[in-house]
Amino acid sequence: MAKERALLWGYHPVYEALHARRRRIHTVYLAKGPGAGRRQAIADAAQRDGVPVQWVAPENITTLVGHSRHQDVAAAVEGYPVCDLEEIIAAGENADTRWVVLLDQVVDPQNFGAIVRTAHCAGVPGIVAPKDRSAPPSAAASKASAGALEHMRVAYVTNLVATMQTLKERGFWIAGADREGERCLYDADLQGALALVIGGEEKGLRPLVKRQCDYMVAIPQTGALGSLNASAAAAVVIYEAFRQRVWSTKH
Repeated sequence: MAKERALLWGYHPVYEALHARRRRIHTVYLAKGPGAGRRQAIADAAQRDGVPVQWVAPENITTLVGHSRHQDVAAAVEGYPVCDLEEIIAAGENADTRWVVLLDQVVDPQNFGAIVRTAHCAGVPGIVAPKDRSAPPSAAASKASAGALEHMRVAYVTNLVATMQTLKERGFWIAGADREGERCLYDADLQGALALVIGGEEKGLRPLVKRQCDYMVAIPQTGALGSLNASAAAAVVIYEAFRQRVWSTKH
């Protein structure tokens, strides 16, 4: 389907969008003045791909994006290239090592972007979230991900529970992260075809989602606070899976 135009802002989102080449970039806007040398790398990348570059006053970019948090960089781009579940499944190296992160109602773009950044760094090929009550792949999320969103496959599904059932049918084990989980994270087997499920900021995993998990893992903690926030919990769980799946086999 046709994609709407959008605006990206921030150095890393625009830089990574140019290098990922996953969506068309119509125009890049760069501020003249102090720091222009650093922004030249973006101009060079844009010009290599035939993307028009406009050097403008910083206040022009502020007017364009509606705020001043743009780091003197913005771009008019095609809408984010959302994919489907099958594309994410197919992106795994083989049937025995595929993995994916499922987000259950993570609505904050900062948390969403931080999770995307962690998942990308750990080599997760894709993220799946429900269409309702989920953070969209917005410019704010791309900025929070330091541009990692421009490289990540993201699918939005109508029914997360039905998606979990589909993944089970395709040979995935489903591990949910929950502070009341019956297994300590560090004792759980996170190898093989795996879907990690991370709950939202307020209530964690919904009961229906929990019931579809094959097992629940808990992050051990000793502090007085009730739990980690969604992005911090996701980082711990994803990197323990990464350690078991990749790092431990090489060392």
